[in-house]
Amino acid sequence: MLRRGEVVAQRSWGFADVERRIAFTDRTLFRICSITKQFTCAALLDQFPDPSELDRDVARHLPLVETALPRIVDLAHNQSGLRDYWAAAMLCGALVEGVFGPAEARALIARTRSLQFEPGSRFSYCNQNFRLLGDVVAERTGQDFAQVLRPLFQRFGMDSAILAADTQMLPDGTVGYEGTAESGFRPAVNRIHWTGDAGVAASLADMIGWERFIDATRDDTDGIYARLSAPVSFNDGTPARYGFGLGRGRILGRAMTSHGGGLRGWRSFRCNLPEERVSVVVLFNHMADPFLAAIELLQALFEPAAPTEPAMQAMPFEGSYLEPETGLLTRLESLPGGRVRLHFTTSPETLDRAGPDCAGAGPTVLWRTPEGIRMERAGDNLSSLLTPLEDGPIARDIEGVFRCTELDAALTVVSAGGVLHGAFSGALGLGLMVALLPAGPDVWRLPCPRALDYSAPGDWTLRFGRDAAGRVARVTVGCWLARGLDFVLS
Repeated sequence: MLRRGEVVAQRSWGFADVERRIAFTDRTLFRICSITKQFTCAALLDQFPDPSELDRDVARHLPLVETALPRIVDLAHNQSGLRDYWAAAMLCGALVEGVFGPAEARALIARTRSLQFEPGSRFSYCNQNFRLLGDVVAERTGQDFAQVLRPLFQRFGMDSAILAADTQMLPDGTVGYEGTAESGFRPAVNRIHWTGDAGVAASLADMIGWERFIDATRDDTDGIYARLSAPVSFNDGTPARYGFGLGRGRILGRAMTSHGGGLRGWRSFRCNLPEERVSVVVLFNHMADPFLAAIELLQALFEPAAPTEPAMQAMPFEGSYLEPETGLLTRLESLPGGRVRLHFTTSPETLDRAGPDCAGAGPTVLWRTPEGIRMERAGDNLSSLLTPLEDGPIARDIEGVFRCTELDAALTVVSAGGVLHGAFSGALGLGLMVALLPAGPDVWRLPCPRALDYSAPGDWTLRFGRDAAGRVARVTVGCWLARGLDFVLS
C-alpha cells in the first residue's frame, strides 16, 4: 500500500513454488492477468495520441461483420459489442485445460459476423477487445507487442515486467495454485495464450513502480494515467464506469480507478484513490479474493465506516425472468436481512435492501413497480423491465443437434437415463456433457462453472423455439459475455 508515492505497508509471504521451496519476494514475477489491459491502452495512447487514426485497422481482423464496426475507443472502453472470445470458445467445444493459441484466437475472432449491440451503446466485458488493440498497435508500429511495451515499462519503473503470453509457465518458474488450505493446493494447469488482454507478468516491485509513477505524474493532465482515467461516456452521453482498461467507481465512499485479474491459480487487484493519493496492490498465486484483501487494507488506513442501518424488511424479490434486450435468464432469490441475490452475469450479485421496493449494490438496482420488476445496470447502460417466465409444464422434447453457422459449432442435447444433457462442439473439440436445468417452458440453463479463462461464462441460457407444428426447431444461446447466438436444428 502506498500513500503520496511512498510505501506505507508491504509484505511478501508464502512460496512461489512449494515443491522447490522457492519463497515469494517482491521481485518474484507474477501473472497480473487483466490488469494488463491498462498497459495495452497506455501503449495505444503513447503511440497514437489520437486513437481514431486506427479505426480502419479493426476491419482487417473482423472481415465478416455485417454491421457497423466498433471504433478503437469502443474496444478500449469495452463498448464494442463483440462477444468475449473466451466464452465463445466454450461453444466451440474448448476443454478447460485445452490448448488455445494465437492461431485459434485469430480464427475464432475472424468468424465474427454479428455484434451483441451497437458499438458505443452498452458495456460488456470482452477480453478480445484488448487482444485486438494490442495486435493493431503492433502492426502499425511494425514491432512485436512485447517490444512496444518494453520502453513503457522502463518509463513506469517496472524494470522486470514482461509480456509472458504463454500461460503454461513463467520465466522464473513461479507457479499458480488451485485449491484451499483444507483441501490442499495443486498446480493450476493453463494452456492458453494471452497478449494485450492479460499477458503481462510483473513483480510486486514493478507494480509499486507503476503506482509511484501514477502519483508522480498526478498533476500532468496530458500524462498517461490522466488520459487512461479521464471520464468516458456512451454514445448517448451517459457516463461510463469503464474506459481505457480501468474501472471507475467508489470504495469506502472515495473515488477510485481500479482493475482486477484472474487465471486459474492467479488473482490480482490494484486500485488508486486519487484524492487521497493512495494505492493498493494485492497479488495472490492462489484463488483467494484480492479485492476483499484490498478493502481490509484501506479500512485499516481510513477512519472506520459508520455502522449501517439494519436491513429493511419488505416483500421478497423472487422468481425467474428473461431480460428482454439480452434474452438472458435472470433469477432473483431473497436472502436473510432483506437482501437479494441476482443471477444475471457470470456470477451472482448480492444486493442490499435500499427501500420497501428497491434493492441495489453500486450501479445495479432492482425496482418493484406496478408494471413489474425493473432492473437498472448503470455500468452496462442497461435499463429494462424483466419479463416473468411463463408458468406451465416443462417440455422435454428438445433432443437433437443444433448448429450455429457463425461459429461453425453445434449444441447436442440428449437424454441419458431420462436426464437431459447438453454439450457444445466445434473446431476446438468436443465439450463435456452437462445436465440441463429447467427454468421455464422452453427455457433451460446449461451451467459452465469452469472455462479456459478464470472468469467462466456461468450459466448459458438456452431458449428453444418451435415451428408452426409445435416441434422444436432452433435454440438461442447466450450468457452475459456472449449472447444472442442462434443454433438451428440439423
